[in-house]
Amino acid sequence: MKDILDLVGRILLSIIFLYEAYDSIAFFKQNKQTMTDYGITWNQDLLLYGAIFLLLIGGVLILIGYRVGFGATCLLLYWIPFTFIVYSWWNDPEAVRRINSLIFMKNLAVAGGLLMLMVNGAGRYSVKRIFATTKVGT
Repeated sequence: MKDILDLVGRILLSIIFLYEAYDSIAFFKQNKQTMTDYGITWNQDLLLYGAIFLLLIGGVLILIGYRVGFGATCLLLYWIPFTFIVYSWWNDPEAVRRINSLIFMKNLAVAGGLLMLMVNGAGRYSVKRIFATTKVGT
């Protein structure tokens, strides 16, 4: 049962990042405007392409269970700064403070899940395990 739950957990964790990568591509211009609204004006194309790259690489690696430590690191490089910039609820007006604080805490919980994945590995149902147990050649 643990192995199946590891797989389901990896799938659920990767979905949010893969969807965010899709959203960043589909709404590229709107995301650049949002970056401007948050005061991020330095080299927006590079930052946005970099974010999409980290989201795709990290999401796919976690989904397939190969090099999950590297995948989780890629995602954390994006997720932590994003969370502190977008959901800085301590600076928000009272009207949005509550919802942004909840989203901030949820994002910290996702970061915790990524850290747990880094420590515990991908589990039994992963590409890494298939490579390790498959004999190639003679």
